[in-house]
Amino acid sequence: MVRREKANYVIQSVSHALDVLEQFSGNVDEIGVTELSKRLKLHKNNVFRLLATLEARGYIEQNKSSENYRLGLKCLQIGQTYIHQMGLLMQSRTILEALAKSTRESVYVGIRKGGVIMPLDFVEPQRAVRVVSFLGTALPAHCTAVGKIHLAFEADGAVRQTLAERLERFTDKTIVDRSALDEHIGQIVTAGYAIEKGEFTEEVHSVAVPVRDYTRTLVGTLAVVGPSQRLTDESIAKDITPSLLRAGEELSRRLGFAA
Repeated sequence: MVRREKANYVIQSVSHALDVLEQFSGNVDEIGVTELSKRLKLHKNNVFRLLATLEARGYIEQNKSSENYRLGLKCLQIGQTYIHQMGLLMQSRTILEALAKSTRESVYVGIRKGGVIMPLDFVEPQRAVRVVSFLGTALPAHCTAVGKIHLAFEADGAVRQTLAERLERFTDKTIVDRSALDEHIGQIVTAGYAIEKGEFTEEVHSVAVPVRDYTRTLVGTLAVVGPSQRLTDESIAKDITPSLLRAGEELSRRLGFAA
């Protein structure tokens, strides 16, 4: 029996579909059919058929306002599986559960996707009033504690490059002045953690710390989030931040990071 090279078994249509998905990388969030056609050197009709197939399976979704296309939730689900296999979710689960128990607040771990942060796992405390899970929600970088961690500690400054010229205001506490945000990020670099107080959601405060792996690269964020009446300046300083820093260091250690 003659063994054929694996390259001989490649299905062209599947290859083209993967080419489409790979265009949504780096700082690219949305692309139109015309642009995809130019990039892939394929006829618009072929590109549209590929997009329609990917959209039907949940890998691509269309922004009805712009009519451009972006990655769908199915990509996030597969990404979650990959990350779990690589260790972040697997290593973080017990830490999240212990942190939620010690702080009695909601906790989560997230990663950056383009210019936003996506929560990957979320643990709620056993108490009546709490912040409930927002898995699948894209969190903006400039007004969330997890986003500020990426602005402060990503070596290549990739998140900074995705910030809009005019920062979106979510509440009256959102920092929308770029120079004020830069000064704030500098303070985070010095402190080693980020705090957000009602800047994204009113009456909700959060604290976040970086998570690094054996390459010393920022691979995610670990955060505590809760009602503003409980996450006061005093409780954040005395209870939340010390516990969160220890948990972040432990998770990073489990991923091979050596201080």
